Amino acid sequence: MKLSRLFVRTLRNAPSDTELISHKLLLQAGMVHQVSSGVYSYLPLAWKSLRKIEQIIREEMDNAGAQEVKLGLLQPREIWQKSGRDEIYGPDMIRLQDRRGRHLALPPTNEELMTETVKSFIQSYRDFPFTLYHIQTKFRDEPRPRGGLIRVREFDMMDAYSFDINTEGLNLSYDLMISAYVNIFKRCGIETVIVEADSGAIGGKDSKEFILLSDSGEDTIVMCDSCSYAANGEKSEFTKLSNPDEPETGQKEVPTPGVKTINQLCKYLSVGPEKTLKSVFYKSDQEFLIVVIRGDLEINEVKLKNNISAVDLRLATKQEVAQQGLISGSASPIGVKDIKVIADDSITLGNNFLAGANKEGYHLSGINHPRDFQAEILTDIALAEDGFLCPNCIGTLHTKRGIEIGHVFKLGTRYSESMDAKFPDQDGNPQPIVMGCYGIGVGRILAGAIEQHADNKGIIFPKTIAPYEVILTSLNTDKIQVMETSENIYTEMSRTGIEVLWDDRQESAGVKFNDADLLGMPLRVVVSSRNIENNVVEIKIRNEQQGYTIPIENCIEEVARLLGK
Repeated sequence: MKLSRLFVRTLRNAPSDTELISHKLLLQAGMVHQVSSGVYSYLPLAWKSLRKIEQIIREEMDNAGAQEVKLGLLQPREIWQKSGRDEIYGPDMIRLQDRRGRHLALPPTNEELMTETVKSFIQSYRDFPFTLYHIQTKFRDEPRPRGGLIRVREFDMMDAYSFDINTEGLNLSYDLMISAYVNIFKRCGIETVIVEADSGAIGGKDSKEFILLSDSGEDTIVMCDSCSYAANGEKSEFTKLSNPDEPETGQKEVPTPGVKTINQLCKYLSVGPEKTLKSVFYKSDQEFLIVVIRGDLEINEVKLKNNISAVDLRLATKQEVAQQGLISGSASPIGVKDIKVIADDSITLGNNFLAGANKEGYHLSGINHPRDFQAEILTDIALAEDGFLCPNCIGTLHTKRGIEIGHVFKLGTRYSESMDAKFPDQDGNPQPIVMGCYGIGVGRILAGAIEQHADNKGIIFPKTIAPYEVILTSLNTDKIQVMETSENIYTEMSRTGIEVLWDDRQESAGVKFNDADLLGMPLRVVVSSRNIENNVVEIKIRNEQQGYTIPIENCIEEVARLLGK
């Protein structure tokens, strides 16, 4: 392709309203066009890269024995209501009606339709195991789209689904997909870490995320410095330290004028936060909750939401707290009736705590569980933080930022039971299908590769997913010899299967070199009058500082060698 004919317009200056490197460079390089908030059109360069990513995905999924299908986009809402996820997805799922008033949905994912499809074809346990996948546009009405292709409302995703007769089969399918994912990301030239993850709206027992570490990522990852433990912050666990044992004391009212926070309480009474209990108020599906945790810890709202099986969870407003007769800053579950209490298990790792007295300007000392209050649910709802102790060894946990690129789930019978997808076993008895689910964000791989491989000049594409492998930069394009030599190289590269973008424009050397760096093709070959006089071309690898010259007649051979062809 000649750059003079390519549908692209690069920008000299980066857009000012972008947060992420990938978002800035995709716009600056003319690879995407924003249609509306969270919706992008892929222009020729981006589309070529995305097609390569899709092809790598297809090859590795096929190698793992998965079979590609293509499901419909417009889906009846009944199947989502049957699984219960019409309510779980809430406003994130885009719903519509056709002219006959039938309720439809644009899928954020495809567990329901895939389960319905398989259900109509299965006749026996002999039909298993198998895995189906497809690459399709998905829709999620994100409240806050951000980061270009990282969090969008319309995106391309590969989603796969395995079907087995038992848990043992699921485990094999799950491990096979993890291996396929490792190969996919390696071939795409990006590095990921595998972390334990929360299953979210997808559901299921176990799940893992493939995370691309990046300071601009929106996910918090917790990793041990001594062992292989790694988890998403939403899922992460840690070893909680216990306070020294003390004989239980009785409750005592302590004046604390003007004290409203744990920090103020600790400073006022000269105690550590681990000797206090913190009460936080939530509304869970319209139910008011008091959530109690030791004062040196924070609440992990994803853990809390999962443990109480909530669809909607939010902090209670000041008005809602006041309506319950509670005083913010001086509240606790002590003596409170008819309000559900949820507590972190850290409240059992010590005694004689300080807590609110439910009286303005006072706290209580000598608070002990379960003597002084009862929790309806007592479990781990604490947030792991930097410096905490690893749950698997004596190492220390550290937090990093990352971007989720892929996610795998052990669904079990979550969907087959709710949607009555069963098969007759060897004895003819109906059994629910055991399922797994596996997703990869195609656009996120493109954005993630740019996040991981870029410098202050522009993109540095891994050669496997670069739109073109070589950018052929012609200087002094008013010289016939330059254009003839360039065209010969361009033709020979194309003939030998090297993907080449020829910058044949009548622009200055500075503009051409800047655009070559911005667009990020793995190799740059420069043809100029001076080079021709010396019978050489200059070759520069994009992620190296200096180029080098070789004889013109060796150009194709050298480029092929560098590209591994």
